[in-house]
Amino acid sequence: MWWEQVRDTLQNEFSDLDDLEGITVVVLRLLVAALLGALLGYERESIRATAGLRTHMLVSLGAALFVLIPLRAGMQMDQLGRVIQGVSAGVGFLGAGAIIKHTSENDIKGLTTAAGVWLTAAIGVAAGMGRELTAVVSALFAFVTLSFLRRYTKG
Repeated sequence: MWWEQVRDTLQNEFSDLDDLEGITVVVLRLLVAALLGALLGYERESIRATAGLRTHMLVSLGAALFVLIPLRAGMQMDQLGRVIQGVSAGVGFLGAGAIIKHTSENDIKGLTTAAGVWLTAAIGVAAGMGRELTAVVSALFAFVTLSFLRRYTKG
């Protein structure tokens, strides 16, 4: 019957996570990416930077997903380099939107925000590739750089 064909089609379309191990891997990697993005986004939002909590979470989660999908589909690591290049360039373009040059030659705002968004994407890539500890350590370094070093710099 037609409904059996529809049911079978739906079952095939939603079969990319067919075992507990696969579900756990995907959920863990995306959760780590989102939480680390939230950590950096919260710090940026606390000083009212243009890119805050939600932006950093989405960038990190999106970057993780861009590498997680090809890995789960069986893409080889040497081919994944092109995906990472695309993520890096795309997020660089997103960060460029945060940079504002005012009338004075030395009055440029948003460079730290742009760099933070770019780094958040790299952290998301690390989490998406299953390098969760590298992602955590990188996020902690970024958090220290953004929050604790602020008092020693002028920008």
